[in-house]
Amino acid sequence: MVHIHYDFSLVVGSIAVAILASYLAISTQQFLLGGIRQKSEKAMLLLSGLCFGVAIWGMHFVGMLACQLPANYAFNLPLTIFSGVIAFIASTFAIWLTTKPTLPFARLVIGAVLMGLGISGMHYTGMLGMVVENHRTYYDPLLVVFSVLIAISGSGLTFWLALRFKNTLLYHRHYKVMIAIMMSLAIVGMHYTGMASVSYYPIDTERLGAIYKTGNGILLFTVIFVTSLVIVAAFSVAVLEQRLEERNRQLSLVNRELANQAVQDNLTKLPNRLYLAEYAHLLFSAQRINQQNVAFLYIDLDRFKAVNDVFGHHVGDQLLIQLTTRLHQQLKSQEKLLRIGGDEFLLVLEQATVEDAIQAAENVLHSVQESFLIAGKSINISASIGIAMYPEHGNNLQDVLMNADAAMLTSKYQGRNTYSVFNYSIDQQETKSQTKLLNDLYKAVDEQQFILFYQPKFTTSTRRICGVEALIRWMHPVHGLLTPNMFIKGAEKSGLIIQMGYWALEQACKQIQQWEQQGLKLFPLAVNLSAVQFEHKHLFSTLENLFRRYAIDPSHLMIEITETTAMHHVESSIRSFRRLREMGVKLAIDDFGTGHSSFLYLKDLPVDELKIDRAFIKDLYRDSKEEMILESIIQLATKLGLTVTAEGVETPLQAEILARLGCQQLQGYLLSMPVEVKRLQDLPQV
Repeated sequence: MVHIHYDFSLVVGSIAVAILASYLAISTQQFLLGGIRQKSEKAMLLLSGLCFGVAIWGMHFVGMLACQLPANYAFNLPLTIFSGVIAFIASTFAIWLTTKPTLPFARLVIGAVLMGLGISGMHYTGMLGMVVENHRTYYDPLLVVFSVLIAISGSGLTFWLALRFKNTLLYHRHYKVMIAIMMSLAIVGMHYTGMASVSYYPIDTERLGAIYKTGNGILLFTVIFVTSLVIVAAFSVAVLEQRLEERNRQLSLVNRELANQAVQDNLTKLPNRLYLAEYAHLLFSAQRINQQNVAFLYIDLDRFKAVNDVFGHHVGDQLLIQLTTRLHQQLKSQEKLLRIGGDEFLLVLEQATVEDAIQAAENVLHSVQESFLIAGKSINISASIGIAMYPEHGNNLQDVLMNADAAMLTSKYQGRNTYSVFNYSIDQQETKSQTKLLNDLYKAVDEQQFILFYQPKFTTSTRRICGVEALIRWMHPVHGLLTPNMFIKGAEKSGLIIQMGYWALEQACKQIQQWEQQGLKLFPLAVNLSAVQFEHKHLFSTLENLFRRYAIDPSHLMIEITETTAMHHVESSIRSFRRLREMGVKLAIDDFGTGHSSFLYLKDLPVDELKIDRAFIKDLYRDSKEEMILESIIQLATKLGLTVTAEGVETPLQAEILARLGCQQLQGYLLSMPVEVKRLQDLPQV
């Protein structure tokens, strides 16, 4: 066996050639990323691959010249040319791979393997093409594997570094040098490890096949082994970081999906109100350029709550999903459907006329009217639609939606299952009035612009006061005294009803304190609570604080709850009534007969008084159906131990019939209108 010795200067020269070749390849890769024309890109890629391949091929032969072989040698021309072709193909592939915008993990591994095999294939093909006189060549399999491993790991690490610093390579030359050195280490390391695996034996050496010594020494093997481990470890770190970056990209995708969900309705997957704001901004900006109108169709399903109440919310959800699918299939390229509320949708038509909007509304109505088959049940609903045009009916999103909503309410008033186009002469006046009042209402709550009027209740027999009901009024600074029907709905929608209700309770407690101190017998003082306030979590603690602050008798206060509110959640209402009764507060059911309660539930409610709704009193005359109904109600309520009060008594005949039927208390304009506290004290008391 003959050992191979090296000329140190030529070894350094081969390393320098490898570094220069790698630097040339990186520079060429950056030139390709610089935005050259597509026709020139392929030619430039091939030219770069050829230059890089020739450089690697040249490094290989410079390294061969650094070897001191045991005898004269020659090169087999076909194999030598073929090794150059392999170098060209591997180099072209390497440059092409690093010009890609991304380098997924699978492509990184495949690219590293192919490039490493290309470098190794070029080397060992070149070695096959070299013939040494009177000597045979033997390769140590272990070192051959190490050489290939070095080429693969070094190539993979170089690819990863090139992609990671792609954006900085144009501006920082030292990054190019660093990557060029990494690539040259892969090439040089593979070459000299491959050369270390070669041993030359004279042809007359006996038993050549039984010799397995490498002749390179334990020290050389150790150095090569450690070098291989370092490169493999570095490549492994690069692969792990590549996976980490891939996971970061996946996390970014998930975050983007979550961001999309924020502007998307969870049930129907339609865009929601958050999306509408940005979408409308883009629409309005485009409208100012192309001068095309935008139509907004406000769609509200009629009596959808009844579907949830009768069939359950799961059926209602399925109905909304099916409706969304049905409407979405009819959308044109410049139409978008959004869900902006529980049963409220918005259809936006870009570049549309009023006629286009009307046609779209008719199509929607036709689609909604078709039966929905859900859980074996055939469900039929309808819709009311309001149409508003931008910019004709508003120059911003809030105004357009408000006007479309007003037009939709007009459709409701017309009997539902129809559409209405916003009309300035009717809808705008009412809408602006309501909007202005709602804005003023916030200021009214802050400044407490309210006062309480009191409507007394009278005993049927003696016609003397047996209690009063507090009724809120708004002393508007411009419009004067406003009755509740002008602002209560707005207060409920805006949530201001809570603050107004607590204000009324406190004013009532103050008044009770004054009457107690004056010795007036105008009790109980009744205060109406809205459904929202009756279910408010701070109701009981607020009442307890008021009783402590004003030191009044809780039985002098009466809470009136409408029948509909009491029956909304019967079990919860019973618990709340019992809690109020334990506090000493008297309780009354207001507007009895307008809801869907029965005496079966009424017997479980711990109430003191039943107030019959004025709808039964309005058409009351002798031998009327109203008289028969009232007779039954009064008799049953009396047997349950309840005091019966009739509201809305306006004629002597009504009062006479109610007295004959056994009604204990009367309230209405016949006896007294709601009055201020000063006038109330002048009326006859019990």
